[in-house]
Amino acid sequence: MTVTGIITAIVVGLILGVLGRAVAPGKQGIPIWLTIVVGIAAAFIGTWIARGIGYAESDGFDWLELVTQIVLAAVGVTLVAGIYGRRSISH
Repeated sequence: MTVTGIITAIVVGLILGVLGRAVAPGKQGIPIWLTIVVGIAAAFIGTWIARGIGYAESDGFDWLELVTQIVLAAVGVTLVAGIYGRRSISH
């Protein structure tokens, strides 16, 4: 992966993390850096799923791929917030 690809992944991860956090139910008590990490993971996994199913290869912007990534980010943020929240309560 090139430096440009890494920077793009971080920017997309930031955006997806924030979008995922916005659509996730309830208050997420996780740091922003963790939201970005979840967003980056959602970007990669969402692209992998979209390519595997075959809807990431269109000529224009791939809206279904973006929706897949946002849903994954929301689920990821919710799961990580639940795990992170339980961990901080128990300590």
